[in-house]
Amino acid sequence: MSCMISIIVPAFNEKKNVSILCKKLEAILGSRTNNYEIIIVDDGSIDDTWSKIQQLSINSPHIQALKLSRNFGHQKALLAGFHAARGKAIITMDADLQHPPELVPILLDYWEKGYKVVNTIRITTENEGFFKKVTSKVFYRIFSWLTGISLKEGMADFRLIDAEVVKNIKKINESHIFIRGLIQWMGFKAAEVSYHAPKRQNGSSKYTWCKMIRFAIVGITAFSVFPLRISIAIGLITSIFAFLELGYILIVSLIFKNAVPGWASIIGLISLLFGILFILLGMIGEYIGRIFEATKKRPMYIIEQHLKPNFVEYKNINNNLSETSSFSKHELPDDFTNITSNKNQVRKKEFHGRLNKN
Repeated sequence: MSCMISIIVPAFNEKKNVSILCKKLEAILGSRTNNYEIIIVDDGSIDDTWSKIQQLSINSPHIQALKLSRNFGHQKALLAGFHAARGKAIITMDADLQHPPELVPILLDYWEKGYKVVNTIRITTENEGFFKKVTSKVFYRIFSWLTGISLKEGMADFRLIDAEVVKNIKKINESHIFIRGLIQWMGFKAAEVSYHAPKRQNGSSKYTWCKMIRFAIVGITAFSVFPLRISIAIGLITSIFAFLELGYILIVSLIFKNAVPGWASIIGLISLLFGILFILLGMIGEYIGRIFEATKKRPMYIIEQHLKPNFVEYKNINNNLSETSSFSKHELPDDFTNITSNKNQVRKKEFHGRLNKN
């Protein structure tokens, strides 16, 4: 494979998992090509994750590392990885080892067949709780119903996307981005690969219930104004009931002359209407908040530190190969062409013999 492959791995407090994942990825990718990079994005970890990543970057010519200044969230970490990626095919996956690295060759096979997007569908998750399974299913169905965008159950952010897709993602400037929905919305030719997720090997899930609820709200409000339309319908229905109640009160009071004070029913009705009113105001406020966030035009993430891969790109002269590969300096072959870029101009310097002889 001549094209570079990029793997993007957001990590938040994953010090026990990043080393294991990188070792597996290097073994799997190394058997297929030497032209790849693993981009690890530390999303504001408060443990020793960044120290582990730094060590991995020193020891491997294929690892690129980004440290965000704070925890910006999983979607923003992925976006940072997209801007750093140089591959023609980009694979995104989590650092918790619940996205099996063994699927990477299968994703690449589909990409070579011409698919721009290769989604993975999680069939089951080992040790997944019943409540989480049910709420996940409900979210995917509600999202698809409200937005009109098909998002299948178990379709997370473990996928392969072509560089053309990434190029279009980077053009979008939304303060609250929902990548899995965005990719489905684009409509590129896509394939699907099913898998069974193993249990988390180390640590615990960083997605609390509050984060999952917030994530669901961001996903739905980013792609649909349907909740606002629902609020209009609810307002009309409650108004109709209110007018019917008013008519009933007038009939009882003016015709039958036996109106009962009925304070309990009045208080109950007022409470119901005010409750609905505040729900509707909350929906409207959520969208106004999105507008407010967009007008501030703040960066979606801030990179505190960027460790670039320690490698040299070369082209084998003797065998006249067109493939460009990545090696650390001590792995350079006897004859190679060093390729560098300066203001979009490519300069080639031919070297004969070892680098230290020049």
